[in-house]
Amino acid sequence: MPSLFNRLGHWLGADRIAMSAAKPGATPAAAPGGPLAGRLAGAKASATGALIALQSQGRPVWTPRDYAALAREGFARNAVVYRCVRMISEAAGSLTWLAYEGGRELDTHPLLDLLERPNPRQGGAEMLEALFGHLMISGNAYLEQVSLSGAPRELHVLRPDRMKVVPGAEGWPESYEYSAGGQTMRFDAEGAGGARPILHLALFHPTDDHYGMSPLEAAAASVDIHNAAGSWNKALLDNSARPSGVLVYAPAEAGMGLSHEQYERLKEELEQGFQGAGNAGRPLLLEGGLDWKATSLSPRDMDFTDAKHAAARDIALAFGVPPMLLGIPGDNTYSNYQEANRAFWRQGVLPLAGKFAKAFSAWLAPAFGADLRLAVDLDRIDALGAEREALWNRLREADFLTPDEKRAAVGYGPLQGSGRAPA
Repeated sequence: MPSLFNRLGHWLGADRIAMSAAKPGATPAAAPGGPLAGRLAGAKASATGALIALQSQGRPVWTPRDYAALAREGFARNAVVYRCVRMISEAAGSLTWLAYEGGRELDTHPLLDLLERPNPRQGGAEMLEALFGHLMISGNAYLEQVSLSGAPRELHVLRPDRMKVVPGAEGWPESYEYSAGGQTMRFDAEGAGGARPILHLALFHPTDDHYGMSPLEAAAASVDIHNAAGSWNKALLDNSARPSGVLVYAPAEAGMGLSHEQYERLKEELEQGFQGAGNAGRPLLLEGGLDWKATSLSPRDMDFTDAKHAAARDIALAFGVPPMLLGIPGDNTYSNYQEANRAFWRQGVLPLAGKFAKAFSAWLAPAFGADLRLAVDLDRIDALGAEREALWNRLREADFLTPDEKRAAVGYGPLQGSGRAPA
């Protein structure tokens, strides 16, 4: 059996994860020159570029590409990210699911009951909201199934920042390690005779074999710009809504400057009497050769508002949420709100829901011993009502289709006693 050398790093808050497998006395597979050099790297990180930061004239300081930093700087501090994640996760949690065995729709099934009540602490909507929220923030989401007598009984969402993929000798996931409270639990990637204990959902990542790439990671630069613009605006308001400047002292006689005590007293009086929202608009009385010269650029010169809206649109673009739904001005791509909402469901929510349905069905179907698959009930989505009505009208006028073929086109089974299977 190959031995595993695992270093817990970047994904759980340190520097970087490096995983490799090697045989005793052999060159480690992931070491330089090894047969799988670079293939087994499990670091949840991507390269950061050097762009312009609002708060610095030197090298910009960007948010680190790890889950804790993205969750803190993105979801917790940025209203646009927060709303995008909530819209997608809540929309996914509100979906109604259908179960099919082969081509036959099932009215009831234990799999539907499990989705409706996954565990004593959460309902189905809450579980899916947490699952899709993790997927949007980290690019990865994990579900644990708890079995009793070989049948799944509970589902639990696991935090991505606590989970680590452990590759085997060939580079594919061999197990998962979940660390919390100073303890680590290992789950085998393949279940013993039933469903696998862990379902790992990952968004596409072009340079990582094991972890997905978050939309928030792609929009991290725009998030930093948006946050910096908000911090700049807050600092401007705290400074009496005026840009910073320089207080110049021109002495009446050459060579006579302010003493250290005079300088400190003047600085203290300025901070106490002329900074803060409570002192906004208070006149500055100067005497004795003192002159105030503003040095900072005004918000108009910096295109402050436009830059913030542009960053917000980039964030919404990364998440697939139409900016119109977020109240971001200057975006008239859609003629009305209904079209934008329909695009949000069609291009943002339903592709993710379809990805989950296929992975979830393949994950738990072996435990029930049937050809099961999940599907979204599109008739229950109000935003798609106009599309569904147009489809029904077209089918009603399609005289060349049989009743069962029309029913199959909208996802229904054949009429009782017709003997025809849905197409």
